[in-house]
Amino acid sequence: MKPSKRFTTFLFTMAAALILLGGCGSNKQEPEDIVILYTNDVHCAVDENIGYAGLAAYKKQMQEKTPYVTLVDCGDAIQGGAIGLVSQGEYPLRLMNRAGYDLAVLGNHEFDYGMERLTEVIEASEAQYLGCNIRYSGTGENALAAVKPYQIEAYGDTDIAFIGVCTPENITSSTPVYFMDEAGQFIYDFYGGNEKTFYLQVQKTVDECRSKGADYVILLTHLGVDEDSAPFRSVDLIEHTKGVDAVLDAHSHSVIPCQFVTDQDGKEVPLSSTGTELSYIGQLTITPGGMITAGLITYPEKDAETASYIREIQEDFAKDMDRVVGQSEIPLSISSEAGIRMIRSRETAIGDFCADAYRAVSGADIAIVNGGGIRADLPKGSITCGDLIDVHPYGNSLCVANVSGQDILDALEMANRAVQAEYHDGEHAVGENGGFLQVSGLTFTVDTSVPSAVVMDDNDMFVSFGDTRRVKDVMVLQKNGSFAPLDPKQTYTLASQNYLLKKGGDGLSMFMDQPLAVDEGMPDYKILETYLHDHLDGVIGTEYETPQGRITIQ
Repeated sequence: MKPSKRFTTFLFTMAAALILLGGCGSNKQEPEDIVILYTNDVHCAVDENIGYAGLAAYKKQMQEKTPYVTLVDCGDAIQGGAIGLVSQGEYPLRLMNRAGYDLAVLGNHEFDYGMERLTEVIEASEAQYLGCNIRYSGTGENALAAVKPYQIEAYGDTDIAFIGVCTPENITSSTPVYFMDEAGQFIYDFYGGNEKTFYLQVQKTVDECRSKGADYVILLTHLGVDEDSAPFRSVDLIEHTKGVDAVLDAHSHSVIPCQFVTDQDGKEVPLSSTGTELSYIGQLTITPGGMITAGLITYPEKDAETASYIREIQEDFAKDMDRVVGQSEIPLSISSEAGIRMIRSRETAIGDFCADAYRAVSGADIAIVNGGGIRADLPKGSITCGDLIDVHPYGNSLCVANVSGQDILDALEMANRAVQAEYHDGEHAVGENGGFLQVSGLTFTVDTSVPSAVVMDDNDMFVSFGDTRRVKDVMVLQKNGSFAPLDPKQTYTLASQNYLLKKGGDGLSMFMDQPLAVDEGMPDYKILETYLHDHLDGVIGTEYETPQGRITIQ
């Protein structure tokens, strides 16, 4: 009979070359311990912070202490930086293989290169991808057929079931059209239509693993804990399921050394997440006596062979990335001076710059860029091609659509549905939405005292709006430099990315079938480079030192 599982909680302290954050348990390893190392939301940070060379070194150290070491990733590894974009995820995947990942979960950004490319990534990965809540209803080939709902690993006489859980937000936080067939019907979903169905699907998988003899069940989730992800957060899932021993999470970039959440049976389940960009490595340990511990570590050592391999990869694309494309007289940031992210809830100077680039390069009346697609700051001084790719790392393309003023009004309501009067609570950003729109050629006011009346379908796609609107006083820039009220019945040319205009990204369904004047033209980072070179004479000037007053929040 296996020993019962127990938990202890205390503060980790420094030990040898290992620095640990507060977690639950002890960092001391015994020969028969089972060690689960975990990462999440690496977003192409192959050499930043701990990096894959540090991860590989730490895994080797653990393998010297116990033969039972498994390395898992909870999603969003191959997208988010230049090294991913240039190689369509190949370079990060090679490094994951070199580091020795055993299991992985599909984050929303694993889908960003399209289903065909994702199939190639899954085939090339030495890790088994997991996802118990992936549902395919098409008649053709299932691009995700190789993804398994779970995997049971044997460690001596102990069996551990690892279950993958993908966020239902994939539909809108990635690219909706990737989940559709040629007729525009959704053929992939993640049980996001009803939270009870979602919970039941995970519970069914947990029960199946238990019936097959699993001694422990660990969920590898890409759900997050952000309020706007409810009711599909990891904490919601724990509260509505039973029989789970630990949850390793991703998606919200949260640093959670170890948090206990009460499950459906009243038992405390440890939840942990490592933040982002390999700032920490997660470590969950199961002892022969049945004690489960979890916490986060930093690690200063590097594996020499992995570090050398990283350098080889970096040399392959360094020349293009280091090419200087312009200068900036000021820094442009996605965050406040206090480091609180603003790009997803407020007008920002870098948002103005990006939106202006789309409008200027396309010649459209109006341009929009989703805040979630602007991922990095631009420095003062020299601007390189790599800097621009870091700002727009997702490989989208320019589109220009002919849309009605009513469609624009609907899009603004959708984009501002989460905005609050204050963008932070003193420490963290609030009221965020990756679909918040940075704009060019428009001004408007958001009245946060008016509750959002946007109606969305089960996949969070826009359907309609209610009787009240929070966006008001929408004005359109005229060719003579003046502004005039937006006319709901007038047709305007709207510039953005294919992600928003063609693929319904962030739930903007109102644009998906609109006539296109430009259909997937210039790549997104090239739009920024062209604007900088052709329209700003190679210099981002002080006109972008502060936001230009396009969006007023009341």
